[in-house]
Amino acid sequence: MAILSEYEEQDHKKPSSSSVAKPFSAALDPSDPLGFLEKAFEFVARESDLFKSDSLTRDVNAVVRMVKDKLEGEERKKKEAEKKAAERKAAPAPAPVKKEEIVKVKEEAVVNKEAQSKPEEEAKGPPAPNKLNGLDMDTYSWGQSLQEVNIYVPVPSGTKSRFIVCEIKKKHLKVGVKGQPPVIDAELFNSVKVDDCFWSLEDQKTVSILLTKQDHMEWWKYLAKGEPEIDTQKVEPENSKLGDLDPETRSTVEKMMFDQRQKQMGLPTSDEMQKQELLKKFMAEHPEMDFSRAKIN
Repeated sequence: MAILSEYEEQDHKKPSSSSVAKPFSAALDPSDPLGFLEKAFEFVARESDLFKSDSLTRDVNAVVRMVKDKLEGEERKKKEAEKKAAERKAAPAPAPVKKEEIVKVKEEAVVNKEAQSKPEEEAKGPPAPNKLNGLDMDTYSWGQSLQEVNIYVPVPSGTKSRFIVCEIKKKHLKVGVKGQPPVIDAELFNSVKVDDCFWSLEDQKTVSILLTKQDHMEWWKYLAKGEPEIDTQKVEPENSKLGDLDPETRSTVEKMMFDQRQKQMGLPTSDEMQKQELLKKFMAEHPEMDFSRAKIN
């Protein structure tokens, strides 16, 4: 049984300075809670003016609803806490990730990354040549004409020529500074005339190398094996140098330049045009033949 040993009267009216807390004692029998309330109301009726108020019933109902709502709220929170605790307890523990699964995920990520980068690389294609019809690399640059290849290798300012290493072989080139890793040490794109090749140190800061090609009818796609290949269809030889060529070489160069321009515009090359003219001439000489399905290979 619960015993209410002291009760401080609460009134809706502002208490006066002469009001004094009145002691209240009563025993609560859980089987008869209404009996306890009846005694409490009788005490309040004797000791206060609450029962003289016109809003007595409304005020008491409001207190009852407030207490009821408070108890129901506490009950809901308790049930929700018990439900969450039961769910956590019933939920299976996550299985440990196996090492094989981690490796598989990493491999799939690498494959996906490579697959995404391939279309970009294919779309880019070979790099266009620089203004010298070669390529600018991180540690050197090179250019070319049909007869020669020019290479420019920067070295520390103030370097003396005796510290330069430059070995030119028929199909291999090694360039650098003594005591340091070589800047170039690789196989060349094609053969050179070693006796017609030379190098010089310009302003003690740049090694300039001239290689004379063995084949004067070919554009090099790269200088050293392993570096990117340039798009030789975009090579643009200087017209001012055509006059220095012999008639046969000049004719060949002009033909190559014409064919490159035609390919860039999607038009037939000189050889294709010649074949078309021959076919037209043959068709004119043989009108009895059907050439509707004729193709030029």
